[in-house]
Amino acid sequence: QVQLVESGGGLVQPGGSLRLSCAASGRTFSMYSMGWFRQALGKEREFVAGIRRFVGYQYYANSVKGRFTISRDNARNTVSLQMNSLKPEDTAVYYCAAVQADYPDEYDYWGQGTQVTVSS
Repeated sequence: QVQLVESGGGLVQPGGSLRLSCAASGRTFSMYSMGWFRQALGKEREFVAGIRRFVGYQYYANSVKGRFTISRDNARNTVSLQMNSLKPEDTAVYYCAAVQADYPDEYDYWGQGTQVTVSS
């Protein structure tokens, strides 16, 4: 089992940047594929970015491709989401998720979320 804690959210102006981090408990972090999701007010949760275990392959939702970068540090048990060129429509609660699978379909573990607000 793994516990996830997100940090780094906040208020940023359009065009600005934020870096979200997710700290994972346990000694088997490298065994998990990791993902970032978000949920805007009144909308369903949506996939943002993922990074697969072992090979580190990264993939993104079309809405964030070229602006967001997901990365992981297995030595520090962390996964990060660098968000650049932020837009008001990126405003949401962002969640970190984990699953022991090479090709994630559903995630088993979730953090509590961190709020990102993009507004002038």
